[in-house]
Amino acid sequence: MLSGVKLICHGAAREVTGSCHELHIGGKRMLLDCGLFQGKRKEAAAKNSMFPFDPANDIDALILSHAHMDHVGRIPLLWKHGYRKPVHCTYPTQDLAAVMLADSGYIQEKDEEYFCAHLQKTMMQCDGPLYTQEDAASCMELFRGQNYESWFPVCEGVRAQFLEAGHILGAAMVVLEVRSPRVSSELPLDSAPARQEPHSRRAGERGANREVIRIGFSGDLGRSMLPIIRDPAKMPPVDILICESTYGNREHEDVATAKNHLADVIIRTAARGGKILIPAFSLERTQEIVYDLHVLWDEKKIPGIPIYIDSPLASKVTEIFMKHPECYNADMYERFLGKGHSPFQFSLVKYTSSVEESKALNGLHGPAVIMAGSGMCEAGRIRHHLRHGIEDSRNAVVAVGYMADNTLGRRIIEPDIPSVRIFDRMYKKRAEVVYINAYSGHADKTDLDEYIASIPHLKRLFLVHGEERGMFALAERTAVADGDIEVVLPERGKVYDL
Repeated sequence: MLSGVKLICHGAAREVTGSCHELHIGGKRMLLDCGLFQGKRKEAAAKNSMFPFDPANDIDALILSHAHMDHVGRIPLLWKHGYRKPVHCTYPTQDLAAVMLADSGYIQEKDEEYFCAHLQKTMMQCDGPLYTQEDAASCMELFRGQNYESWFPVCEGVRAQFLEAGHILGAAMVVLEVRSPRVSSELPLDSAPARQEPHSRRAGERGANREVIRIGFSGDLGRSMLPIIRDPAKMPPVDILICESTYGNREHEDVATAKNHLADVIIRTAARGGKILIPAFSLERTQEIVYDLHVLWDEKKIPGIPIYIDSPLASKVTEIFMKHPECYNADMYERFLGKGHSPFQFSLVKYTSSVEESKALNGLHGPAVIMAGSGMCEAGRIRHHLRHGIEDSRNAVVAVGYMADNTLGRRIIEPDIPSVRIFDRMYKKRAEVVYINAYSGHADKTDLDEYIASIPHLKRLFLVHGEERGMFALAERTAVADGDIEVVLPERGKVYDL
């Protein structure tokens, strides 16, 4: 039995997807996130299908940063394997997780049907879906909504707090406060003494017998000035930080330029009679694009062509957005809500629901915007639209989010790849391909540098949720900026003593 405070990264360790980090604190074990792996299908399927622990008996709590599938997507599998302890998250994340996981259960079932029907071609085992829609619905009874900035008990000697991450609706950074058994037995969880911060960052001067330590988890750190949601909060003093590094070696374009790039591609594609195909995550990115399209139409900066949101999931998510105005930034109120207008509804926009409506879009004549999931083109309706439209030079495919290695989306945006496989055949990339990285909901290299530097008395930094080239770049810059911080790039499954 492991004792003390230890960290094991079961996912997002030198890769982007599958966020899952296990903390051993005394005799308790808890998870930070439990997400799906994405990428090469056989590799992802193998990683997703098993846990290196017994969910029914080993894990005492789960703390969820947000509702993107690479962070939340394996919780129904935990349930399926017997996990019955709490899942702590913000209230918006709880609402979003219900629809995201139900949709994922549906996809798991449909994917299994497809693989079984094409078993000889795919060489995939046909062992049943990872989990079902019923599993997804059942696991929601474990979710416990928490308010931002309020401390809540996790297990004996550990309390936690959610802070605004500025990434998507409901996304949170996590602060864990760990106290010694003596302190926790003498004081109730919500009345712990104020933490005394030493003046020096050096390990030797920090005191080996401190009774309280703080562990920070960035989740997915967002950016300032994104549409709709509030800016990220500041991380308070922590001893140890588990930090994402998705864009550790890259700068984003200014957020303010994003809608201008979007307008440009719509104008030139419409002029040649083509369609604009936008693969977008149903959660947050779709709402951000609709928001900007609404602003552009109000300002008469785009032509009056139809805009189709071809995603039943996006429609459900948009309804949840309207339930949580407490998460909105000031611009949302000034432009829309203060005037009694919905930012997600205007004259050009139509939300499709049925399969028949979706199929009909492929027979449209004339310019149109078609936005559909999934964001990395690995599932959902966007693959059907790409199959019908990627070989038409009048069209444009507009990527507005991160594309992980080995996904269809990444192969589409890579300029050196002339053809891509969609379903069971190859298609030439004749459509214009545009990548607008200004829409990214992740902090870029400058944001990450400033975020890490702003945390007083940080002693150890664990970089996760990134490809190695970005991680190493961020680690090197951090070491140069502050040699007192120990930087670790954890390997999957390795135990680290904190």
